[in-house]
Amino acid sequence: MTSPATAISELSYEQARDELIRVVNELEQGSSTLEQSLSLWERGEALARRCEEWLIGAKARLDAARLAATAPAAADGADGTSAK
Repeated sequence: MTSPATAISELSYEQARDELIRVVNELEQGSSTLEQSLSLWERGEALARRCEEWLIGAKARLDAARLAATAPAAADGADGTSAK
């Protein structure tokens, strides 16, 4: 697990996802104290938000790429001739 001092905002998607998996596994074991479990849960929530931020950003980039790829075709006529 990355250090609790590690800012979650600095984690890559893969780092946040992997740590989230470890947090969930540790919580599922049920061997932590209540205080430890609460801390783990809070970090897990923050990690899940970080993963979601990455996924939203990735979707936005894909949407922009698709739009850019179809923009020239939309300016042309359906038969490949230039629209006037």
